[in-house]
Amino acid sequence: MPLTREQIAERVARELRDGFHVNLGIGMPTLVSNYVPKGIEVVLQSENGILGVGPYPLQGEEDPDLINAGKETVTVVKGASFFSSAESFAMIRGGHIDLAILGALEVSERGDLANWLVPGKMVKGMGGGMDLVAGARRVVVMMDHATKDGKPKILKECSLPITGRRCVSAICSDRAWIDVTPDGLVLRELAPGETPQSVQELTGPRLVVAPDVRPMTA
Repeated sequence: MPLTREQIAERVARELRDGFHVNLGIGMPTLVSNYVPKGIEVVLQSENGILGVGPYPLQGEEDPDLINAGKETVTVVKGASFFSSAESFAMIRGGHIDLAILGALEVSERGDLANWLVPGKMVKGMGGGMDLVAGARRVVVMMDHATKDGKPKILKECSLPITGRRCVSAICSDRAWIDVTPDGLVLRELAPGETPQSVQELTGPRLVVAPDVRPMTA
């Protein structure tokens, strides 16, 4: 049974480490802010100029002056700071982001990422994805494993315009956790009800099944 968006976010949150500075991309990745593990202190950065983003606000407690890069209302934690986009991108380009968690339209077997342009749809700009994949120390992708009509989104080669080459470290989909390694795509974890064969059927390139492949839990 495929994982929900919330379950994917909860699984990815387990990759957070104490003291990390983390950027959450627009869309599904922003849900990770709701699942920071107890006892872990991380600093969430929003590229529009917030350091110290908190979880989503409760209904009725939204502050329209506090928004993330996706124009969603957010909260901030004690000690948060606000600054210009220029300073925000200096932080990103300067290599100060330990982990970038991004959405994806496609990922290649080498870890190429396409996540900013769908041909035929209006796009107001490429956003900060290209800076993030170049500047962050590690990039984890959250995505649906296949399109709505069952076509793979993990491919031998991306067909959509590229955001970055060989930049993805790991993929967390609704079907599996996959590490991108020099030896290929390594299947590490399976969503409930999935098997290596069922995941392979929805994946373009050949998967390397880890000898200790295990159930994927939040």
